[in-house]
Amino acid sequence: MFERIELPEIAPVVTQHRRVGVHCPSCGTRVVAPVPEEARGTPFGPRLHAVATYLKTFQALSYERLQAALSDLFGLTLSQGGLMKLLQRAQAQFQPGREAAISALRRAAVVASDETGVRIEGSNAYHWVFRSAEAVVHQASPTRGACVVREMMDGHRPAVWISDRYTAQQGHGAEHQTCLAHLARDVAYVVEASDDPVPWRLQLWLRSVFSLAEHVTDLAASTLAAKRRSLDRQLGAILATLSRCDLTRDLQAKIGRARDQLLVFLTYPGLVEATNNACERALRPAVVQRKVTNGYRAMWAAEGEAAIRTVVDTARLTGAGTFGTILKTVSA
Repeated sequence: MFERIELPEIAPVVTQHRRVGVHCPSCGTRVVAPVPEEARGTPFGPRLHAVATYLKTFQALSYERLQAALSDLFGLTLSQGGLMKLLQRAQAQFQPGREAAISALRRAAVVASDETGVRIEGSNAYHWVFRSAEAVVHQASPTRGACVVREMMDGHRPAVWISDRYTAQQGHGAEHQTCLAHLARDVAYVVEASDDPVPWRLQLWLRSVFSLAEHVTDLAASTLAAKRRSLDRQLGAILATLSRCDLTRDLQAKIGRARDQLLVFLTYPGLVEATNNACERALRPAVVQRKVTNGYRAMWAAEGEAAIRTVVDTARLTGAGTFGTILKTVSA
């Protein structure tokens, strides 16, 4: 069987509504028919809102490039001001979904967080992400401080918090799982930069931990407890090894400070990850957006995009697609 795949030519569908106006022959009063309900408000339909939102948010198009894409692909000529108002209207539709995601986050037993730098209104700012099994919440903020976490969680303290070693992300859960991928990168750097055997031993130890993490749900609780004690003893011996290398000593000190946060995932098999890679993946589009567009011209744009990403990424947890979620939201 042979197939030939082609896209049909897409042209905008324009529906014109005409109102009848008449004059009374007796008094001369002019009477005009009311505006049909479907013609009230914006002239742009939900699918156009969804397409523009998808291209602007998830393909990182600037207003100029979005104008060109709509013109070249669909024959639509829209001003940048018109596009801005269109996107503002669409973003407002995502606020209820964002509030629902935040509510789910504040009930979660396990929460992970991460952040990355962005430019908002010409100043340095941050794009945060908070993730649980039921929700992914994005937040634009001018600060990297712990106040962002406290405001987001509103007093909720989950059983386990997952993050890197950044101070502002510490102390928000009953227990803390440090992202082992971050430590693995630090260890790999010292392995390459020095001839000391201690970093190499730490690298082998981390490989054993990652191997165990892949099969953590297949093992009994007693087996996991025994392996955790064994790994902790091995790590203690490595950290106690004397070294003349400054890089090694700094690495030993860093890992020693986080020692009680390295193997928490073994106590919660299948519920707590050994790394924070899921948050890093959720932040990657924000990093791409920063590199392509150099940030946001207004705070409303950053906050609106955070709301869109919150609803879309939360829907993805249940297998929903990006454009389908956007279209469903703006059509509601």
